[in-house]
Parts: sequence; C-alpha cells; structure tokens
Amino acid sequence: MTPEITVVEVGPRDGLQNEASFVPTEAKVAFIDALSEAGFPVIECTSFVSPRAVPKLADAEEVMRRIHRRAGTRYLVLVPNERGLERALSAGCDAVALFAAASEAFSRANLKAPIDDTLVRYASVAAEARAAGCWIRGYVSVAFHCPYSGPVPLEQVVRIARRLQDFGCDEIAIADTIGTATPDEVARLLDELLRWIPVGKLALHLHDTYGRALENVSVALSFGIRTFDSATGGLGGCPFAPGAPGNLATETLLAFLDARGLRHGIDERKVTAAWQQLRQTVPELGTQRPSRTAQRPAE
Repeated sequence: MTPEITVVEVGPRDGLQNEASFVPTEAKVAFIDALSEAGFPVIECTSFVSPRAVPKLADAEEVMRRIHRRAGTRYLVLVPNERGLERALSAGCDAVALFAAASEAFSRANLKAPIDDTLVRYASVAAEARAAGCWIRGYVSVAFHCPYSGPVPLEQVVRIARRLQDFGCDEIAIADTIGTATPDEVARLLDELLRWIPVGKLALHLHDTYGRALENVSVALSFGIRTFDSATGGLGGCPFAPGAPGNLATETLLAFLDARGLRHGIDERKVTAAWQQLRQTVPELGTQRPSRTAQRPAE
C-alpha cells in the first residue's frame, strides 16, 4: 500500500553533527544502511560544508561512497555553495539540500552572510544542481523564532520560501529550528504559505524543545501537509535552546501516525534496531542532551 505520510529521517546529518564526539565513519555508514533497511523514503545523510566549519561531518565523501543505496530511498546531502555541490556530485550524490535562513541575524551568524547574499549564491547552486539532474530540497530555518532576534515576521518566511520555489526546489522544508513554535503560529504560517506554494511541495522540520512537536504535526496534517522530518532517538539538540531534547524523535512520530491509522511504510522494529546498533558502537551518544525538563513558555 502506498504510504500516506513521508517521514524524512535527519538523524545522520542534523543529529550527528551536534554530538559531542566524532562518530566513526563506519558507524555512520552502518546507521544509514540500517535506516535504509527500515524503509525510509528519504534519509538526510551528511553535509558537504567545510570540514573546518563542521568537523563532525568531515568524512562526507567517504560516507556517501560507502553506503549501500536502496531502491526507493533518496539520500539527501546538504550543500552550502558551488564547491560543496562539486564535492557532493563527485561522491555520487543526486539529492541536495540548500539551507536558507528567515532571520537576518541567524543568517549572518550561521551562514556568515546576509540573507540576500545567500539567495544569490543558492540561485547559482540550484541551477547547477538541476543541470546535473539532482532532486533539490530547500530549508527555511528559524521560520518561527530566531535565537538572536526573536519572533520572525511571517512575510519574511514566505519571501524566502517563494525564492526557493523560484530556484526550482522540488520540496521546501519549513523549520522550527529552536523548537518554540506554537500550533497557532504553525497554522498562521501554513495558511499564508499555501497561497503561494502547492501543499505537496511543503514539509515540516520540527524540534521538540517544549514538547509541542506532535501538536504542530497535528495542525500541519489538518492543512494537508504530508511530509515530516524526524531523527531516530531524538538526535540533534539545539545549541541555542538550553535543555532542548533535539529533533522530533522518529519513534515518537511513527507511534503518533500509527495511532491515527496513517500509513508511513517504515518498519519500526528496524528503526529501534538501527538506534540500538548505533548506541552499542557509540555508547555516549546523546548523553549530553538532557531530558525534556523545560517548561513551556506562556501562550
């Protein structure tokens, strides 16, 4: 049966890049291979940013050359610029992600450039990726709140998303980067985005800082969104939100979907096995990430 929901597993990239120690290459490859066996339609594997900027993913080329690609799974990698795309293509990648920010402060702090400068760069990268036959995902990070400047104007998020659509992105992921979005904020943003972008092109990338991720999934489902990001074991954390437990856990998302009779096509026992295998190899994995103890802010 055709799955009703697409679950994008982001643990190998968005998760492992935030761990305290370097996860061995062979462990990353085994983790991705195990997730492939579990049946994920999309796995975000690694990032082709400068190894100096993200040393935890300095082995991107080797990882992508060593994984076993399963028919029916898309292996997504982050590319920040033309050099990153060149490296990704040389490693056999055919699905790439562009990472834009909706907040000027976040863009300057994390991408080292103003928003408009990054968009000029991504226009060129997207054109080259399309010419190479790549599937392209665009991220709009800090789509609700910025750790530096606070609430992000709705119209700014829409502007960035529309630009990514103009670049030819096949999918646009709206990210609650620090996990502070409320269901009402998700509803307001989706209501506006859907005036400009087809529902089938939108995805939601959620962190679970205040335990609202599943509430936000529920709201998004009511708007017709059918693609959601999650990380096995809740990997990820957020350096800008002390106490944040990380991305929405894949196990939690799958249980939520099961309870509502929504098909996702993923073998949950194999997801658990993939996590246990990784923890056996790297016992300290996730131990620096506290359990969710933060109280929700006032509505």
